[in-house]
This record gives sequence, C-alpha cells and structure tokens, in this order.
Amino acid sequence: MSLSFYNTLTRSEQVFTPIKDGEVGLYTCGPTVYNYAHIGNFRAYIFEDLLKRTLLYHGYKVKHIMNLTDVDDKTIRGSQAANLPLNDFTQKFKDAFFEDIAVLRILPADVYPAATEHIKEMIDIIAVLFEKGIAYQAEDKSVYFSIAKWPKYGQLVHIDHEQMRSGTRVKLDEYSKESIADFALWKAYDSEDGDVYWDSPWGKGRPGWHLECSAMSSKYLGKTFDIHCGGIDNIFPHHEDEIAQSEAANDCRFVNYWLHCAHLMVEGQKMSKSLGNFFTLRDLLDKGYSGREIRWVLIGTHYRQSLNFSFKALEEARGVLQRIDAFRLRLDELGAAPDSGLDEVKVPLETAAKGFQAGLAADLNISMALAALFDFIRDLNRPMDEGKCAGAAARDARALLERFDSVLAVCTPDASDSVPAEIQAKAEERQAARKAKDFAKADAIRKELDDLGWVIEDTPKGPRVKRK
Repeated sequence: MSLSFYNTLTRSEQVFTPIKDGEVGLYTCGPTVYNYAHIGNFRAYIFEDLLKRTLLYHGYKVKHIMNLTDVDDKTIRGSQAANLPLNDFTQKFKDAFFEDIAVLRILPADVYPAATEHIKEMIDIIAVLFEKGIAYQAEDKSVYFSIAKWPKYGQLVHIDHEQMRSGTRVKLDEYSKESIADFALWKAYDSEDGDVYWDSPWGKGRPGWHLECSAMSSKYLGKTFDIHCGGIDNIFPHHEDEIAQSEAANDCRFVNYWLHCAHLMVEGQKMSKSLGNFFTLRDLLDKGYSGREIRWVLIGTHYRQSLNFSFKALEEARGVLQRIDAFRLRLDELGAAPDSGLDEVKVPLETAAKGFQAGLAADLNISMALAALFDFIRDLNRPMDEGKCAGAAARDARALLERFDSVLAVCTPDASDSVPAEIQAKAEERQAARKAKDFAKADAIRKELDDLGWVIEDTPKGPRVKRK
C-alpha cells in the first residue's frame, strides 16, 4: 500500500516516493536545550514519532536524525543567567529531554547531532556561499545570506518577492514574515556572548540558528534527502532559510517532502505562562497523569489540525486505555485456552488490519486508524463473549494488537501501572474474606482499595486489580 503525505512545499497531498527504494532519510528539528520541553514541543515530537513508526510499519528502513540546538540566543542568555558554562547549562536539559521522550515512548533517533560539535561543517557551507557571491560580510562583521542573489527564496511560504527588502538585514534567530531580509549565517562576536565563540575566516563569532540544521542534515543524510519535519512555526523563517542556504550551496534540491504539524492549544487558549496554562511533561506527571495517557491525547488529533489539550481529555484517555488493557488481558487469558473460533475471527482481523493501514497511509489519518482499532475490539469482544475466540484465534488477535501498537505505542501499561505488592495482598485478603463469607470485611477492603485508587474486578479466574 502506497503512502501519501501533505507536502508543505507543493501545498498538496502527494504519493510518497523515497529517493532510495525501501529506505527513508528523515530529519526532525529537535529541542533548543535552554529549558524543559513543554507539551507543545512534544506534540511535534510525537507527530514525528507517528510518522517514523508508520514508515517502519510499511516496511521502510528509516535513518532518523534529530538535532540538538545547544548554541543560540536563548541558550547563551540562559547560561549567563545561571552563571554556568554553556555546555554545563545545556547538558541538564539534554538529559531531561532524553528522559522525557522515554516516558512518552518516542523511538530514539539514530543520531542526535549537537550544533556545538558541527561548527566546521557550518563554516564550510558559508565558505561555499562566499565563493558564489551569495554570502557577504557586513559592517557589523557578521556574515549574511543575500536574498537578492537567490531568486528562489520564499518557495516554502510562497513569498511575494516585492515583500523582500534587499540589502536590509536581520541578525535575530527568529523574525516575522513581514520582516523578510538578509539573514545571519555567522554572527560576529558580541561582548554579550561572553566566552561563547569560535574562530572563523570572518573573525570570531558563532553560527546563525538556521545554518545549524543545513549543516547537520547534509552531513548525515546527504545533500538531498526525503523528509524534513517540524511545527508550523518552523516554516518561516527557519525552514525557508534552511532551503535557501542549502540549495544555494549544493546546487540541488534540499528536501523532497516537508511535513509540519499545527499548534497545540490548552483548554481552547494559546499556551502561555501568563495564562497559567503552560505545562512541561513533568508538570503533568506531577499531577498524576502517566506518559501513556499524555501520549494518547497528543497522538489522537490529526497532525495538521490544531490540538486542544485539556485535563478532561487526559481523564478520558485513562478510561479508553483501561478498555484497551481489559481487551488485551482477555486475549492473553483466552490465548491459553483450547482453540475455538478461528473462522469467526478471520474476517474481523483482516478488516481491522486493512482499515488501520489505510488510515496511516492517508497522510497519517489517525482518526481512521483508531476507528479500525476500536471496531476491532468491538468485533472481537462479541465472539469472546460467546466462547468463539480462544486459543489460536485469541493469539492471532493479540498479535494484531501488538502490530497496531508498534505504531501507537499505547496498548501496554507503564511499568508504574503494575500492581504494588501491598495492593495485591489486600486483594488476596479480600478474596479470602469472600470465601469465608465475611462479606462485610470484603466490602470494607474493596472500599479501602477504591480510596487508594484501585478497582477490583471479579472474573471467573479470580479477582483482577487495576487502577481507577
């Protein structure tokens, strides 16, 4: 089954054709490590994880590169405020990022290149642009990219060339579409940068933010590669400037498919510290939510639609995941029973597999994929209720659920969801009370467990304990 993605470059959905058959080069913009990543950042990282897992699901071998921006305006100011060397300051947030993506079950990239370790590659690109007359050194000693010398500038955001202000310059890493100007490739040393600088043919200084990704992506994926991702806020100026400097330096197309995810809102409002709705992953974990529940909410809206993150959605996620857990446990139990119902489950399994794959293939249509999952659960619960899905049939269904979870990564509880020994002991004490017909004691233990956040389900094979 062929895949199709909405390509920001062409403003259309296109069938995906990789440069090399069966292999995909994927570059995703990683964190700027000056603070803990917030849930808006993770919306993008989880979309990219869904994309990567979908490619793997369809049999592609994926080479994934995600950069770490550890030198820019924000990291320098942060290190100075903390009175720490730049590397010491950023290392804390690099470590935190890797801890966070593990909690959210995000597959690690193959390489996480840090900007500070690739200064030579950036200087090499600037040198080529100088040779071609596209880069120039201004009176402030910084080096800029001349947009007047590159007529293709603006292809990603479809800029009207009359908007361009040839000869004017912008040194900031981030600026608006209304402030289009020659952008910085190399920032001349400023005393405000402290001890953060590198030597170059144009004097000491540091690279512009946009240059970092051009240098690192081409080093690990080649001058032209398949897919580049990020949030819509990366489209301009970051990705537009990446395209300009890369294609001007290398005389070839930079990226074939550009995929961008929409913004995340919180309770219907833009996330903002001033509104009190700014959350890091750690904030949500401290409120008692699990990484799996947070992932479910972040994965459940199509990546090109704004996602409204709410605590109600997190509560609903808990209930949905409990339903999936109950289904999985039921399949595990029935898988050990004698064979029954292979013919009855064949069609539901085939239908679910086709629907799930078709949804993913249609520009990561997660709603369609999840609908296939829930139809699968409904259609299998019926024969299980009738004793017509056991043994090999249940094991086949369990294998398909695992296949779905290779993409979703939500169908297995977190280790923290396992039942603590003291809770299990209480459940066994209640079971003993029931056998002794001491129902008052059994009810008291049930209430005690409920107060502690645990529910007991009485099944034919004995009591089952799970979180509320």
